[in-house]
Amino acid sequence: MKKQYFLADEAATVGLGTALAEVVKRDIQKGITVYLNGDLGAGKTTLTRGFVRGMGHQGNVKSPTYTLVEPYELSPWQVYHFDLYRLADPEELEFMGIRDYFSDNSCSFIEWPEKGQGLLAGPDLIIDLAYQAEQRTVTLTSQSELGNQVLNTLASHYQGTHLQGTRLQGTDE
Repeated sequence: MKKQYFLADEAATVGLGTALAEVVKRDIQKGITVYLNGDLGAGKTTLTRGFVRGMGHQGNVKSPTYTLVEPYELSPWQVYHFDLYRLADPEELEFMGIRDYFSDNSCSFIEWPEKGQGLLAGPDLIIDLAYQAEQRTVTLTSQSELGNQVLNTLASHYQGTHLQGTRLQGTDE
């Protein structure tokens, strides 16, 4: 299943992340693994910031470009934001215990997932962000039954809640 949204600005990108968090917390009640794709500056960290704040984090949400992962303990959830852009060798993920980051109550958002190929848990969702002038187009593609549930719930229950400045573009595959 695939859904595409048009994001008018940064607030709409944060809003989509927040809406995804609400789906996970209130409706699905299970952790999720999300692969994030897009050019530098496309909004991967911005979307993740919306998700992390939507899960209850009150502080700063920064890109883990130099640390590989930023953990957020948000009881009962663990949210992990990975940025593998600077990963020199996928084996580094083994040394940091990558498999321990994926559980039923963990939500992992992974930027540049192709750099960890073969060592990462499979995604429930793949989110592709692309520039469209000053705005963004975001395509969410489910890769599991859980991903299908998230997309269906997002489309039916959260269309107007946090998605001001966001327009569903009618791609339903």
